[in-house]
Amino acid sequence: MSAANGMASALDDGQKKEMATFLDGENAKQKIQSAVHRFNESCFQKCVASVQSPTLSAEEENCLSGCVNRFLDVSIRVANGIQGSR
Repeated sequence: MSAANGMASALDDGQKKEMATFLDGENAKQKIQSAVHRFNESCFQKCVASVQSPTLSAEEENCLSGCVNRFLDVSIRVANGIQGSR
């Protein structure tokens, strides 16, 4: 038996539920961070041809903003669609 399994078996039902809720929250945070990373990488590749200065040009900023907003809009619509189909 692993140490984690040993500790889990020592928890009462309330503690197990609290731990499951905590882990669900941590998993949700990780998914959001992964999505943000994908948005950043995808939008950066699309909007920034080459890094020529430490700051973004106005055109690059507008492109990045629009790109990320489109990703967020689609994500919200998908989430709403999934919730509506339940």
